[in-house]
Amino acid sequence: MALKLGLVGIGKIARDQHIPALAADPRFELVATASRNARVDGVAGFASVEAMLAEVPELDAISICTPPQAHFEAAVAALRAGKHVMLEKPPAATTRQIALLQSEAARHGCTLFQTWHSRFAAGVDAARDWLRGRTLTGGTITWKEDVHHWHPGQQWIFDAGGLGVFDPGINALSVLTEVLEEEAVVHKAVLEFPENQQAPIAAQLDLRTPSGVSVAAAFDFRQKGEQTWNIELITTTGRLLLSQGGGVLEIDGQPTTADAALAGEYPRLYARFAELCAAGRSEVDWRPFQLVADAFLIGERRTVAPHQV
Repeated sequence: MALKLGLVGIGKIARDQHIPALAADPRFELVATASRNARVDGVAGFASVEAMLAEVPELDAISICTPPQAHFEAAVAALRAGKHVMLEKPPAATTRQIALLQSEAARHGCTLFQTWHSRFAAGVDAARDWLRGRTLTGGTITWKEDVHHWHPGQQWIFDAGGLGVFDPGINALSVLTEVLEEEAVVHKAVLEFPENQQAPIAAQLDLRTPSGVSVAAAFDFRQKGEQTWNIELITTTGRLLLSQGGGVLEIDGQPTTADAALAGEYPRLYARFAELCAAGRSEVDWRPFQLVADAFLIGERRTVAPHQV
């Protein structure tokens, strides 16, 4: 029997990714939405999560894809109503909120799937497997995109808690923490804040492993032309390049063949959510978010020209 699901937040990511993935997966039935100013044709719509939960008590699960500042309250309400919860990235406004949500899910016997969609890109599993047993000697992350294209008119991303360039940049960190055998920490950081905004538009991070290996990361929201989402990792026995956000893998300059069975990031996310719900398990990993938080904690702040959304 399909899980009856409520979708919270009907914005660009919901329409581009979540709704098509749900429509293609027979394990889910989209029966309700919650959004202040948007609806989905043919689906019951409500102005708040609380109204949706009250009016559609038969819901089994909710998927939250609002800006991160609103995740915690929506997830708490759903978990306390006995619903499984899937969280879009970034997972919350603070790291403490994620820990509390994990405890709340366990208390109510619900699944909490705190997702990182880029980990489900076609090249990531093979990259992780190739790196196992190899000795890392260095790496670079180049994650540069045009905020006006991907987040048109979205002020929330530059408000406090919106993370700015780390909203996409956290995708790279989610892949890095998935594929590396050894953990990395933030050694140094420089964050560039537009003088009229509360979140960075660009950042440079020096990540280090306990063995002293450095991975340099450059994030920028001001990229025009070709968009760049690359992770290059160098080992003593070869070089790995993940491009297109993890969708394409090259080993020593040679493309590898992605698994033809991979259906795309969001279909794979929902397939995993269905598996977790069926097994009564949660999946929570806030290491990428901790790296972002640490960059804010120890990073040097530089003021740059104003930015208009």
